[in-house]
This record gives sequence, structure tokens and C-alpha cells, in this order.
Amino acid sequence: MKSNIAAATFALGLTLVAGTAGAFEIEEAQLTISITPTVSSDYLFRGISQTRNRPAVQGTIDIQHSSGFYVGAFASNVAFPGTNARQEVDALAGWRTSVSGVSLDLGGIAYTYPGYSHGPGLYDLQYYELAVKASYEIPSLPLPMKVLGAFNWSPNYQAESGNGYYVEGGVEFSLPHDLTLAGRLGYQWIQNNPRWGTPDFANWNVTLSYKFADFVLTAGYFDTNISRSECIGGQKVCEARAMVFLSRTF
Repeated sequence: MKSNIAAATFALGLTLVAGTAGAFEIEEAQLTISITPTVSSDYLFRGISQTRNRPAVQGTIDIQHSSGFYVGAFASNVAFPGTNARQEVDALAGWRTSVSGVSLDLGGIAYTYPGYSHGPGLYDLQYYELAVKASYEIPSLPLPMKVLGAFNWSPNYQAESGNGYYVEGGVEFSLPHDLTLAGRLGYQWIQNNPRWGTPDFANWNVTLSYKFADFVLTAGYFDTNISRSECIGGQKVCEARAMVFLSRTF
């Protein structure tokens, strides 16, 4: 895997490309391209730190056709103890549509860790998930609200830990002054808990975001119900924490 500097270079490169590509709408090909570099005080995945409580530099690219089909990629620095994992690069593909006002996203995600080598006693970190997301906006309330839901399934979750199922629900409220208040609650089931390193667990968060110009600044509280003794060999990566991150979408 590459170093944190490589991840930073990736995100910076996305920024430079975005700065020269204009609106990212290729009318002849009916494509819309969005690029989002992000800097964050941590990288949490379902409430668990992927960087051992350290900052992250990330980049996301999304390319969608007018038919709703899309492909994308995500990259971030990571740090897993006892491994040479230094970077995560994910590939995404799927189809987005709307049915009776409900926005749907049906797709798949491949989680890869370029350069990672799992020798004797180590399991493969790479895996994939099939994912379904749905959202519905209710603009007529005193505060416009969006309701969200998601379901992810992996036939062989990270660390070769067998079937993994994840469900998540959430709400977002549009507040005055370009503020958004959001909350999420999710639950992860894992077939082989000892191999993965935690019991099945819940995670939740509450965030407040402020949009200014092309930037979004977000601060929030994140937590899981995993105790210190149950957390991947007693690590401090499952504990409650405050986070702040800044992103820009081109």
C-alpha cells in the first residue's frame, strides 16, 4: 500500500483536475462527473477508526450517465496494526433511479488495499459488498426532512470473516443559514466474529453541516456499542469521538 503522502497526492490531483474541467457535464456523452476531495480528523467506517484515530485525506469521483448507471472510486489513507496496509481504494458501480418519489441506488462496492500482503497468520482485507440505498424527501414539514435507509451484504466480509450484513437508517433536516442536521443509526452482523475481532455491533452519529460556496464543513459525534475489551484486540478505535471534516465537490 502507498503512504499517506500518496493519498494526499491523489486528492490534490483530483482537485487540480476539477479546477480545469469546468462543470463536468459532457453533454455529447450524457455524463455528469463530480469530484470530492476531503480532509478529516479521522476516517471512520461504521463507527470504527480506519486510521487509528489519526487524520485522513480522501478523494471521491463519481461518473453518472443520464440513464442512471454510474461508476466511481474512493481513496483514503488507512492504518491497521500488524499489517502493511497504508491505503484503501474502493471501486463502485451501480444504477440510480427514482420510483414514486423514492430515490434508489442499487450497486456494488469493492474494497481494495493496494500493496497489502497478508502473510502467515493474516487474513485478506479485501472484500466486496452489494448495496441498496433509498431516500425520500418530505419538503412540506416545518423543517424539510429527508429519510434514508441502506442495506449492504458481503458473502465474505473483511478478514475472511464470512457473511456480513449491514443495515442503516437516518434522517436529515434542512435548517436555515445553509445548515443540515443529520443522524444515522446502523447495525453490523458478522458471521465469524472472532476472526473479525468484534461482536455484532451498533453504531450511530449526529452531525451538523454548513455549506458555504462549494465547501461543506461538518462536525459530529460518533459512537458504537463495542466495549474496549471487545474492540479488535483491545484497541481504542471503537470508542466515542468528535470529528470534523471539510469537503468540496466540483
